Amino acid sequence: MLRVGSKAACMACRNLVSTNMGLRFRIPLQKLHPLSRAIHHRYSGNTNPQRPPHRTAARYFTSMSRLPMRPPKPSPGSGGRNYQQQRNFWVARLAARLLKLRYILLGTAVGGGYTAKKTYEEWKDMLPDFSEYNWVIPDFVWELSEHIDLDKLAKALPEMEEIAKLLPDFDKIGENFTFLKSLLSSGVSLGSEVKGASGLHLLLETSGSPPLKATDSSAAATQDDKQYKKSSDKEKVDQLQEELLRTQLKYQRMLERLEKENKELRKVVLQKDDKGIHQRKVKKSLIDMYSEVLDILSDYDANYNTQDHLPRVVVVGDQSAGKTSVLEMIAQARIFPRGSGEMMTRSPVKVTLSEGPHHVAIFKDSGREFDLTKEEDLAALRHEIELRMRKSVKEGQTVSSETISLSVKGPGIQRMVLVDLPGVISTVTTGMATDTKETIFSISKAYMQNPNAIILCIQDGSVDAERSIVTDLVSQMDPQGRRTIFVLTKVDLAEKNLTSPSRIQQIVEGRLFPMKALGYFAVVTGKGSSGESIDSIKEYEEDFFQNSRLLRDGMLKAHQVTTKNLSLAVSDCFWKMVRESVEQQADVFKASRFNLETEWKNNYPRLRELDRNELFEKAKNEILDEVISLSQVTPQHWEAILQKKLWERVSTHVIENIYLPAAQTMDSGTFNTTVDIKLKQWTDKQLPHKALEVAWETLQEEFARFMAEYKGKDQDDIFDKLKEAVKDESIKRHKWNERAMDSLRVIQHNALEDRSITDKPQWDAAIQFMEETLQTRLKDNESVIKDMVGPDWKQRWLNWKNRTPDQHVRNETKNELDRLLKLHDNHTAYLANDEVTTVRKNLEGRGVEVDPVLIKDTWHQLYRRHFLQKALSHCNLCKRGFYYYQRHFVDSELECNDVVLFWRIQRMLVITANTLRQQLTNTEVRRLEKNVKEVLDDFGEDLEKKTQLITGRRVQLAEDLKKVREIQEKLEAFIEALHKEK
Repeated sequence: MLRVGSKAACMACRNLVSTNMGLRFRIPLQKLHPLSRAIHHRYSGNTNPQRPPHRTAARYFTSMSRLPMRPPKPSPGSGGRNYQQQRNFWVARLAARLLKLRYILLGTAVGGGYTAKKTYEEWKDMLPDFSEYNWVIPDFVWELSEHIDLDKLAKALPEMEEIAKLLPDFDKIGENFTFLKSLLSSGVSLGSEVKGASGLHLLLETSGSPPLKATDSSAAATQDDKQYKKSSDKEKVDQLQEELLRTQLKYQRMLERLEKENKELRKVVLQKDDKGIHQRKVKKSLIDMYSEVLDILSDYDANYNTQDHLPRVVVVGDQSAGKTSVLEMIAQARIFPRGSGEMMTRSPVKVTLSEGPHHVAIFKDSGREFDLTKEEDLAALRHEIELRMRKSVKEGQTVSSETISLSVKGPGIQRMVLVDLPGVISTVTTGMATDTKETIFSISKAYMQNPNAIILCIQDGSVDAERSIVTDLVSQMDPQGRRTIFVLTKVDLAEKNLTSPSRIQQIVEGRLFPMKALGYFAVVTGKGSSGESIDSIKEYEEDFFQNSRLLRDGMLKAHQVTTKNLSLAVSDCFWKMVRESVEQQADVFKASRFNLETEWKNNYPRLRELDRNELFEKAKNEILDEVISLSQVTPQHWEAILQKKLWERVSTHVIENIYLPAAQTMDSGTFNTTVDIKLKQWTDKQLPHKALEVAWETLQEEFARFMAEYKGKDQDDIFDKLKEAVKDESIKRHKWNERAMDSLRVIQHNALEDRSITDKPQWDAAIQFMEETLQTRLKDNESVIKDMVGPDWKQRWLNWKNRTPDQHVRNETKNELDRLLKLHDNHTAYLANDEVTTVRKNLEGRGVEVDPVLIKDTWHQLYRRHFLQKALSHCNLCKRGFYYYQRHFVDSELECNDVVLFWRIQRMLVITANTLRQQLTNTEVRRLEKNVKEVLDDFGEDLEKKTQLITGRRVQLAEDLKKVREIQEKLEAFIEALHKEK
């Protein structure tokens, strides 16, 4: 019966949930209503024994935590009195169980309403002030925004670990709600217990039906239960629930409305963005397309001379003749740096002029727009141009041939491309490079020698015409004057200063200068003040020519004056030459493209056409792959090569400075003392440095090895110079961690102080290490002696080799010293003076003249061989000496302290190799990889470096082919647009 009651309650809860409420299960707990988190059933808890009981979980969130705990069950060993009481009250217990559903529903409703009110009041107090964002958020949101503080709300939520423990079974809750809802809606009577669920029914219903009144007639309810059934509490709970429901519905409608408006706003933004994109495509005018072609041509290989075959307006003139002012009048803005008598134009400036709705300037390589109607933007633009000019000038030079590209758009501006060149000078002044004059001439000739370039020759009208230099230069480049336009500036000063105004007439009629031109113009570009605006200059210019007797007396024609007429004439001439030459240039590039493609197919048929930048990116990926491969080296490989290389580096010091001097002592105590002192000195001064040098060299060699191995995988040898440069630069920038020195010194010192060989395998390994070392030294010593004495009798007879006189003396000395060693097997390492004299006299008796120094040198090598042979014999005896070592060589004639020394050295090598390997894999490999990436980034930004490291005909051919294709495609697009404009 109890089981049936529990299941019925769960099914009732399942049917209670409305399908149109939008309730979803398996969602984060903090998103559920507090009442939903409070629902629990014993039936649901039994489905997952690992989940904590739902009653415990409910106490964290609902007022049910105030209900009294269930009294513990009596133990089986209790007295009969307890049993009798239990028997007498079984009816009450049964009634309490049957009425359990009522308590669940009532407690849930009351607790849920209390928690809902508490949560709502907290939210109401925690909402921030959105007054600063009135322009973003719609008006209907302000009611909501005044009561929510998301930060406090987030802090008030339980931790994720608590949520995981308290999470109920939402599947069971959904089933219970659905069943209970179906019962309520169908009118099924569950007695007075169901009526107590009015709060729950009100909260879950969306139709707004009036709540049911709850009554309770159970005699088994506790005093705490009766307190929650008072009418005043019920009315408060009902009011709170109604208020909460209205608020939820209100906010739900607000959110739906806000979401709908947000979607509409997104559509509007996308439509505006699409219109903006479309407009940007349309705004890419004819002159902009043509300017892009010229920009590409300026970067193209000068050997083809193709950059000089498309028209542009080249502005040339003497320094301070006013050519920059003329260009500014045409551009209708004071855009260039200014200086009185000082050279300001230090490099060519290409200005693309076009008409547009706003007066702005943009650099080719920058997205910033300078508003030319604002003085601060004009000042920033002039400053930027000056910085770019100074940056383009190399050290030790005054001017540069590097072109600065600038676009100017504005209402009423004539479409054309002008190039402002540095002013021609006659004398190099102090502070200028000695070749400044020749450099300016060469730059000007390079632009004017283009057969389609329009030369805008600027002449200062306020000075004597005989002082002009530019007119001679222009007449050399365009002797027929077919593409030259002459401009006389500062006409107001000329009229004021010249005694004969007819001289101005001679100039503009082309009768004074030995040069010809398509047209002659007279302009006024201001009163000489740098602070004048373009509008005031225009007004002054118009007033001057209206009142000037030059125009009134017929010396000048109306169409020959003002910069406005000049810009119209230059623009017409420019477009005329463009139409006449652009198709011809397109055909030239088409033929050039065909020739380059043919050369590529014949020379590199199986290779892709990768330019320098693409090749650099490919090489960059390969280098990074090689660096990453270092992290895949096994620890065993690192330690093996580190141990081997470290021993190769320090073995000579160990043998010559530690082992041999200590071995000359007569007793073991002196041997160990000498060894300890020398090992301490070695560790304090040299050993850590040597170890870090070995580690760094090993890292370099492994890096180079991986590069060499990668090269074998069909690697392109065109990357060799780049990879070598990257490797060298990365190694140069890499600095070993200085703190590793001190820690390594302590580790090595502790390793060398340890003399305890724990087992026989360690003893045998030390003997093997000692034996291999001594054999290697003995082999090297035998080779040195052989070189000293020359070939023996077998080699002389079989190979027809003879000894040199010096080798003959060495051989005789060797034989004499060998006799001495046989007589004195325990001889010291040094010969006494009387022994040297005896050996010398014996050799002289055999007719061999020998120097004492030669005797001592020969003795050193012979005694070394003798000592190593004895040490190897002693090493063989010590193979069975581990037992005596454990007894500290007490009562034994066998002492193997040299074996202990080699064991200490071997153990130090192992520990050092392990330490260095950890530092390599954990730190240094990553730092090297970081250095390589930085070097590659630096090289990638340095065009000159890339050109230097990635070279060859193949690279240049790919570069030319890419440029020619790009130029041809843009020219064809420009020609198509040009025809459409007609």
